[in-house]
Amino acid sequence: MTVVSISMPDELLNRVDEFAEEHGYTGRSEVFREAARNLLGEFEDKKLEDRDLMGVVTVLFSYENSTVEERMIRLRHEYENLVSSNVHNHVGDHYCMELFILEGDLATISTFVGKIRATQDTFTVDYSVIPVDEMGPFAGHE
Repeated sequence: MTVVSISMPDELLNRVDEFAEEHGYTGRSEVFREAARNLLGEFEDKKLEDRDLMGVVTVLFSYENSTVEERMIRLRHEYENLVSSNVHNHVGDHYCMELFILEGDLATISTFVGKIRATQDTFTVDYSVIPVDEMGPFAGHE
């Protein structure tokens, strides 16, 4: 197995180590392998391919960090055919929340979410995707 070196803040690494111990992982490598598999598999759901989808993406970042806000504005304009709505809210005294409502296909939504996740200095990026075509959100579920 190949050994990979990554950089991350000490606080995040401590959280990973605590998580591994609390949940019975053999170590942080096992946590990172599972996280990577989950991340890579998120948009590989065959039930979502070739369907009209709605996505909701929420981003939380520091109020003081204008570079994140500028990046969100650039992405909104770059993906104007995907972003059907965008809301910017202040949360508490120090945070901003960006909410994107998306309508499009799996590949485009995946690329958009990937670019948001790649934006430095965001605290969290959360999203969900559901089909909104004629088959409905529960197609294939019994």
